[in-house]
Parts: sequence; structure tokens; C-alpha cells
Amino acid sequence: MKTSRSSSARPSRFSSPSPSARSTPGTGCRSASASRTPCRPKIARVSRPDGHLAAFEAQRPRLLRLAYRMTGSLAEAEDVVQDAWIRWARVEDTVDSPAAYLTRIATRLCLDRADSARARRETYYGAWLPDPLVETTEMEIMADDITLTLMLALERLSPLERAAFLLHDVFDMELADVATTLDRDPAAVRQLAVRARRHVEAARPRFKVERADADRLARAFFAASRDGDTAALASLLAQDVTLTSDGGGKVIAFRNVITGIAKVMRLFAGLRRKFEERPEILEWVTIDGLPGYVTRDRGGIFQTTALDIRDGRIAAIYMTRNPDKLGHVAQAIGYSADI
Repeated sequence: MKTSRSSSARPSRFSSPSPSARSTPGTGCRSASASRTPCRPKIARVSRPDGHLAAFEAQRPRLLRLAYRMTGSLAEAEDVVQDAWIRWARVEDTVDSPAAYLTRIATRLCLDRADSARARRETYYGAWLPDPLVETTEMEIMADDITLTLMLALERLSPLERAAFLLHDVFDMELADVATTLDRDPAAVRQLAVRARRHVEAARPRFKVERADADRLARAFFAASRDGDTAALASLLAQDVTLTSDGGGKVIAFRNVITGIAKVMRLFAGLRRKFEERPEILEWVTIDGLPGYVTRDRGGIFQTTALDIRDGRIAAIYMTRNPDKLGHVAQAIGYSADI
């Protein structure tokens, strides 16, 4: 692929905020108090034909979705998209398939970041969860059936397995094109995809939960945990329920995954005795395909809770409390206080 020698300045990731609009750390977006506009990186115009920019903009949602599924981080996904733009801005207008070319760039950028991302996971304080994305504003990212639970299953794959599965099974790329993107033999890529698919399918629920049933269980769980209703809580939880809480060392959270209904019940009972003030519901939402809600406690701590429901019971509880991961959520629901 030939490249032009004319230099292109890196575009600004986001439109310039007014002096009163403070950026939300980790997202590059305005704080929720500044705007209700969804967090969305802006590609600044450079000295290229409008058609070149338009071709990139047409693929931007797909690239963002791929990068988020690969990294689990919205901020990293936005960085990948920006780096892809830099490379795209430098190529001549002779690319036969912008979609394939940009997908290849974004995938390789994600793979280049894989080692450093894994190192950060290993030193991360406590349990790690992907950035929570709420359905109200991130539909273009969530235009697939990859739930938060499946995101965690993807995280346990090797980077190449993850890429092979996403490109072939989620983004519907032909195996030969995936092989070209990953610079691997098609037979090897097929094996990568098979291993990944087996792992992901094992984490997928047997039956789809109806939206109304999921919302009902989420509301019942919130009420029972808030009110300390142990009988109601016990009727909602699976025997092998797990609770994962991500505070990133920034706020109080459970450092390890809590497993089993007895331990989870004791945990909620202890929290109810320790904290008399009840959390405030800010919004009922769908988080990465799972029913859930956004709350704030009297101490001002902001949190998302997502519930994985299997066979009519709550099988997993995911609580994200790390403020670095919640700026875009606060903005999406119009939350006006600092987090």
C-alpha cells in the first residue's frame, strides 16, 4: 500500500470544551454536568478530501465496537480508533475496501497493545471488570450478543484467539480475510476460532431471558438488598452465585470474587448493618446486554450493578465502582455531580 508523503497532524480526540466544561478523566468527554450529549470521540478534519474522511466515519462505529470488545476499555478503544485514523489519513485514495483495511489496522493496533494491557491487568488492584456500557447511548458498540459475562470469557482467551473469534463469529469476516488480518495461515486461524468459540459458548446461557423478566429480577434484587430482606434475596440468587466488585483501588470494593449463595448473603447482611443509609437509584439500565441499574450512596460513591440471569436466578453480580470507568455512564444518564 503506497502512502502519501504529506504530513497529517493528529486530529483532536474530542471537540474543545468550553471553560466551564470539565473533562471526565479517562474518557476525554465533558463531565455530566456540562452536557447530556453521549460520550463520542470526534474526528477532526484534516487536509484530505471529504470522501476520505467520510469513508473513515462510515467505519468508525464498527472500529470502536471491535476495539472495545478486544480491550474491554472504552478509553483504549477510542485511542485505537484515533491511531487508525492517523494511519488512514496518510494513505492514498486507492484502497479497494476501506472496511477491510481499517479493520485490519484496528485489529493489529489492539494486538500491539495486548502485552501492556495484560501487564496492567496483573497489577490491577482487586477484581477487574470491563468498562460498563449502558444501552441508552452505546447501541452502536453493543450491536451484538456479547454480554459482560462473555466479555470476561473473551478476556481469558489469548489475544489471537479473541481476535479470531470476534472477526469471524461476531463481525462475519471470511476466514481467509481473518487470516490476512492476523498474518496467519487459514488452518491455524480456524483452530484459533474453534478453541475460542468452545470457550465462549461454555459461558453463554442455555436460554435467552426475556427483557421484562430480567428487569423484574433486577428491581426485586435491588429492593431485597437495599431493605435487607434475606428471604427475598435467597429466592433470587443461584446457589453458585458470584459477586465481582471493581473499585480499582480508588474506592472501597471487594478485592476477590465472592462465590456461593451463603457468602453473598452474609455479605449483603453485613453491608446492611454497617451502612444504614440506603443507596439512591439514579437509573435502571441495560449494561453490556445485562439488566442492571446505576446507584449513588450517601457518601457520593457512584456505582453500576449488572446481573447475569440463568434459569430464572441471578448467577452473577457485577459491581463497577472505579470512578475512572464511570465518567461516560454518568454523562449518559445525565448525572450532574462529580464522581
